[in-house]
Amino acid sequence: MHAMPELTAMSDRWRASGFVDSAHAWIVARLAERGRSVVAAIEQPHVTDWSTVMRVPTDDGPVWFKANDDSMRHEAAATAIVAPLSGGRVPVPLASDPRTGWMLLADAGRRLRDVIPEERSLVRWHDVLEAYARLQLACEDRVDALLAAGLPDRRLHTLPGAYAALLAGLDDVDPRLPGPDAITDLCDRLVAFGIRETVQHDDLHDGQVFLGDGVHQVLDWGDACVSHPFFTLAVTLEGVIAWGIDDEEGSEDLDPHLAAYLRPFAKTYPLTDTDLREAARIAMRLGWVCRAINGALPQDPGQTHTRLRMFLDGKP
Repeated sequence: MHAMPELTAMSDRWRASGFVDSAHAWIVARLAERGRSVVAAIEQPHVTDWSTVMRVPTDDGPVWFKANDDSMRHEAAATAIVAPLSGGRVPVPLASDPRTGWMLLADAGRRLRDVIPEERSLVRWHDVLEAYARLQLACEDRVDALLAAGLPDRRLHTLPGAYAALLAGLDDVDPRLPGPDAITDLCDRLVAFGIRETVQHDDLHDGQVFLGDGVHQVLDWGDACVSHPFFTLAVTLEGVIAWGIDDEEGSEDLDPHLAAYLRPFAKTYPLTDTDLREAARIAMRLGWVCRAINGALPQDPGQTHTRLRMFLDGKP
């Protein structure tokens, strides 16, 4: 299930000469500090309303520059916290500026999205999910630092109020959507399992996973927040993997993928497999509430409505 919002005039800022010239100068200076230089024209293949990416050819291979708007400026600081705890699954930036949020990253290889059609298999997700779960567990004690770095606070106690505010700002609200009390009940049920809140990518799909040097790496932490870890399962399992190789709804068995993700939690928490799967079931519904809140864009209410339909129905 891949859908990209249309660009608006907001994206023009990334193509403005003032920004481009400043970015190029910063890139050249940071590379020079590492004894590297630009050897060909810098390209700008990726532009959205909220971010841009540039490809930089250097004398030691390509590197990538990324800039985010204010809503995702925390990505550079968050990546610097998460990467050292990831066991090599999140690349450490070559350079970053916490003031601007600019980052320079080594080339991470091919995207999982480009490899899956060739291999006709989603089995690589097992390794990605298990490694990502270990990363989340490793970051449990870094919640205060992640919040201080600017990650949105989407912990369970915040969701009912944020959900009410989201609905209040929407037109044409689906009458089937429950009130905040129902969200509170789901949150209370999830709290009871005792799983600690931590970093959560909130947009973990096959376009964010790269093969690197034979190791799956997770990039693009601009949507990351602090929340229940299992909220990841909404987008990753229900929104991506369930659609299989050919983007057909319900064409992939989710059980092996869920088992891979839950394995590190089973080793860490004194919970039965039944308990973990029930927590995952609740979190998969609440995860769409989190995604609707965390990813809401005033210029794209359609995405918010889609995510709320996923909360209700498990399909767009």
